[in-house]
Amino acid sequence: MVAQGISIRSVRKVFGGEAAGTVALERVDLDIAAGEFVSVVGPSGCGKSTLLRLIAGLIPASAGEISVLGRPVRGPTIDCGIVFQQPTLLEWRTVLDNVLFNIDMRGLDPGAYRPQALQLLEAVGLRDFSDKRPYELSGGMKQRVAIARALVHEPPLLMMDEPFGALDALTREQMRLDLEHLWLKTKKTVLFITHSIDEAVLLSDRVVVMTPRPGRIETILEIDLPRPRGLASRKDPRFAKAAEAVTDIFLAHGVLSRSMPA
Repeated sequence: MVAQGISIRSVRKVFGGEAAGTVALERVDLDIAAGEFVSVVGPSGCGKSTLLRLIAGLIPASAGEISVLGRPVRGPTIDCGIVFQQPTLLEWRTVLDNVLFNIDMRGLDPGAYRPQALQLLEAVGLRDFSDKRPYELSGGMKQRVAIARALVHEPPLLMMDEPFGALDALTREQMRLDLEHLWLKTKKTVLFITHSIDEAVLLSDRVVVMTPRPGRIETILEIDLPRPRGLASRKDPRFAKAAEAVTDIFLAHGVLSRSMPA
């Protein structure tokens, strides 16, 4: 495994016990290198979010081994930032204090991280909102705060679980552009969970395509689109080819259908 990356070997996850439980993931093998942006795309219930939680050490694997930053996962992974679909900000704290909440919870000195927090708010376009409360922000702005909060302690690994899923289409597209811009500056290792084929292709170095439950890796696509991938990237034949390849896999598994139901 490349140092600072992720290694997953023969991972299986069963909820409810082996005898009569639900198999969420079956024999998953994956390596993610340092500085790589990898998306996992698949149908609902295929185990995408479960995989992220296993890597983060929030739940244990039923079988197999996971290593993060060269260390076996035996509990919560502290050297990472996590962004979920809902930003879950604290309404009584300002935007800046919400970012620094991550520092509070780690028992660190918030004052020492204040410059870093302000720098991140600048990077996500919210420097002028640092003293606002969450109720004064739009959905996209709240998610930008959540991203800054996940990065304020400067983790080498960022994991994102459908972070744009609750946003409208235009905001989602802008967030996709902003995230790539931020990643190009920091080159964090990123694991990005999504339902969106377009999002996965446009953001990623590689796209991991999952089967329906029990989730297995059907294929891994290398994405060779030049960066940065602005709005014009959708017109690139390489984008269309990659998106079609993922679509064909879902058609083969019955996740998608080319025709309307009778």
